[in-house]
Amino acid sequence: MRSIPADAVIKAVEDMCIHANRYLPQDVRDCLERSSASETSPAAREVFRQIRENYELAEKSGLPLCQDCGLAVLLVDVGDDVHVEGMNLREAINEGVRRGYDKGLLRKSACDPFTRVNTKDNTPAIIHFDMVPGDKIHIRFMAKGGGSENMSRVTMLTPAQGWPGIRNFVLNLVAEAGPNPCPPTIIGIGIGGTFDYAPVLAKKALLRKLGDVNPDPRLDAMEKELLADINRLGIGPMGLGGVTTSLDVKIAVAPCHIASLPLAVNIQCHSARHEEVIL
Repeated sequence: MRSIPADAVIKAVEDMCIHANRYLPQDVRDCLERSSASETSPAAREVFRQIRENYELAEKSGLPLCQDCGLAVLLVDVGDDVHVEGMNLREAINEGVRRGYDKGLLRKSACDPFTRVNTKDNTPAIIHFDMVPGDKIHIRFMAKGGGSENMSRVTMLTPAQGWPGIRNFVLNLVAEAGPNPCPPTIIGIGIGGTFDYAPVLAKKALLRKLGDVNPDPRLDAMEKELLADINRLGIGPMGLGGVTTSLDVKIAVAPCHIASLPLAVNIQCHSARHEEVIL
């Protein structure tokens, strides 16, 4: 059994919170640049110029990429041969979020759903744990803003609706969302599992690198088909028209009940802030 000090977890999470909110991942930057080059609309090109200027200024100044520094969402793979010393893992992660959002001067957005009273430290974080073989802890962090999260949906389709039903639901959702999730977006799709697990699949899908290839050829074809269909909607960057409504579509699947077809669509804005660390 390998032991990891709680302080190591706290520091890693603290650093991820700060870094993710200041530095856009390289794969997202590269995808934005490629998409900008394919735009012919002057308005769309101007939006891409402003997006580039924003992430360059954030990197130089240390200011957040967006005023909405998001809820802290963490997906954690915990090895079955590892132990955290001094504090349980959930407490250590929340302490890291607390320190990161305070030290980084990041906006705290967590509040009571009824009174709307702010928790003042952006905790408790949203944490999804998975037990895996090994003696390491793999932590992936997302700063999930309200604009894109509000446009996300989960539904229970009938098995007979199949792929056509999934495709229609996604396209209708993106069309209805319009400019609200700050396009160009990234679309995470979870198919299967149960009502509660499909959204977790969608969240996990969003953490794949942009431009990668789904190892399942069937899903890869679906992703490419949906991305082309979405970009034909003409919503464009920030809803001002163009050929880039979404940067990428990512699909994750799990077995489901014979009578069900759970579907979750988690939309991510162009400021796709995420970091990961293995301890």
